[in-house]
Amino acid sequence: MAEKDLQIFASLIEVASKAELAGRLFDELAGYSVFDLQAISANLEREIAALPSPYRERVRPYFIEQFFLRYSCIMALREQGVFAKMREPVKDRALFRDYCRIAAGFRPEDEGFSWNEPFHRHFYYVVSAFFMFVLDEPGHPVGMPFPGGFKVNKREDGFYYCPIRDKEKDVVYSICNFCPAKQDVVP
Repeated sequence: MAEKDLQIFASLIEVASKAELAGRLFDELAGYSVFDLQAISANLEREIAALPSPYRERVRPYFIEQFFLRYSCIMALREQGVFAKMREPVKDRALFRDYCRIAAGFRPEDEGFSWNEPFHRHFYYVVSAFFMFVLDEPGHPVGMPFPGGFKVNKREDGFYYCPIRDKEKDVVYSICNFCPAKQDVVP
């Protein structure tokens, strides 16, 4: 799967339009079978079970949203013909290219990442790319709690804000480094 990760993200680097990116990411996700999704779900549940309570209970619905509700959203958007109506370019192509390079070269041993199954990690990076670069939404769902009581927010002015947005700079493979959310003021 690592070779496939490299191939898909390397092939996406030069994509300029949201419509093309949406279609290519959809095609990648459409290759996941029901059994693949079940395996990803089981792995995610193991990861959640390892978290301390009560954080584990608070974050579980957001992880499910981040992986599976977002996946379902992408499938529905394609079915509704939304991709064909997209006329905008990818907003920050340089940032998108950097994302593709990171996603293609991710090695769990570099960051102590516990999701050692490349197939599952690939799914995570593809779904995240769709939301961040096609829909211009945060990599993590709005309201998702983080350790320390922080969460992703959406404000009235139409911008997303996250109190940990700029706190992940040292974690090279973090999707936070590519997220369209702006840094929120931490109280």
